[in-house]
This record gives sequence, C-alpha cells and structure tokens, in this order.
Amino acid sequence: MKQPLILIFFLFGYSLSQAQNVRFTTDGIIEFEKKTNMYAVIKKSINKENSSFMQSAFDVYKKTQPQFKVLKSTLAFSKDKTLFTPIKEENSNSKGFFGDDPISTQNNTIFTDLGTSSFIAQKKVYEETYLVKDSTRKINWKVTEETREIAGYECRRANAIVLDSIYVVAFYTDKIPVSGGPESFSGLPGMILGVALPHENVSWFATSIKDRPVTETELKAPVKGKQMNNKGLMETIQSALKSWGSYAQVALKAFSL
Repeated sequence: MKQPLILIFFLFGYSLSQAQNVRFTTDGIIEFEKKTNMYAVIKKSINKENSSFMQSAFDVYKKTQPQFKVLKSTLAFSKDKTLFTPIKEENSNSKGFFGDDPISTQNNTIFTDLGTSSFIAQKKVYEETYLVKDSTRKINWKVTEETREIAGYECRRANAIVLDSIYVVAFYTDKIPVSGGPESFSGLPGMILGVALPHENVSWFATSIKDRPVTETELKAPVKGKQMNNKGLMETIQSALKSWGSYAQVALKAFSL
C-alpha cells in the first residue's frame, strides 16, 4: 500500500514543479502573415453591372497572380501595450489590377494601451493619412473548447461578430497574458495568435514569436496624420465614397477592421 501512495505523491510533486516552471511571456515581438484569397474576393465583386469588364480583368489576374496574397506584419508587446506595424510589401509594383483592394492591403499602424482601453491608429485611406484616437473596440467573444497550435503555442478558439455582420474566428494563448492581437482584434484572456474572417476570405496567423524585452522605440505610437476619432473617420470615408455605388460599403467595411 505504501508504494502506490509514494508514487502518487511523487507524480503530484512532479506536476506541481512543472506547473511552477511554465514561463509566461509578457514582452516580445510576434510576426504575422496576412493571407487574402484574391480569387474569392474578386469573384464576389463581379456583378451584372460590371461583368463585361471585370470578368476579363479577373481572367488576366488569374494568369499572372497567385490565388493568395501574403503580407507580413509585426506586433510588439510589453505588459499592457502593443504596436501593430505592417511590413512594406515587396514587389508592390507587380500586384496587378486588383492589388489596391482595401481588404487585401495593410493600411493600419495601431498602438494600443490595454490598460486604458484606448488606441492610436495611423490609417492610410487611399491617398490620405489619418491619425485616429479612440477607445478600443469591445468584442463579445464566445470561447470554445477547440484548440490549435500556432507558432509553438497551444491556442483556444473564440468566435464573435464585429461591425454587425462580420464573423470572426480567433485563437488565443493564455501563455502570453497580454489581451492583444493583430490589427484591432483584442479582448481575450491572452494574446491572439490567429484571426480568420471566413466570409471575407482573409486571415492573420502568427509565424514566429520572440520572447525578449521590447524598447520604448519599438512601442512608439504613430504621430502623423489628420487627427479625428473613429466615428469621424467613418463619416469622412462614407462621404468620399458616396458615388462608388455598392463597392462603397465593401471598402468602408475593410477600412473599419
């Protein structure tokens, strides 16, 4: 009888020591890849009004461009602050006719202060640059039991609806106890390492995570651009695109993410 008890105590002590040795990352740099299924995005934009031109342009695009457009970005984080920064696209001159579609580009540099639930975002909207200061988006996440490994971290899935109609799937890890994520996605009990918008045909997933101290320079908020809040920006974009027909709502949604 003594031997089983000794074994139980040994296993309990080993498990406890392993739990105590788990390292929680609070500072570092995450590299993300944004993937857009351009074939699906373009196909959805073709309708009766534009099919005569768009279909032929789409056929040319498929012959010269890959199905998935891949862009890279970084997320620096330290305690309760994050900075999402797009990496300049390589070979940007060869992106094709549909390369400037806002859903397939990276227009935002976003500094987030999770402690005060606020952000400062430098947003490029076509030829204009805006500096948006406002409160972080409140997302009603529903955490599930599904898990997935991303960049070496076990992550749990959560689902949500943003902007009234966009279905979001996110994967977060509690081993990085910072409630941030790529772009403006945040609000889960750990770092978001993967985001997918299935109906928008776009996703962001971490490819590497560097656990290291982050300098003040690496977390410096953007300062350039015409200052306004998020509501003001949306009104400005709506006014500028009012003559763009149905495409205006598609573009507005993409700039709102």
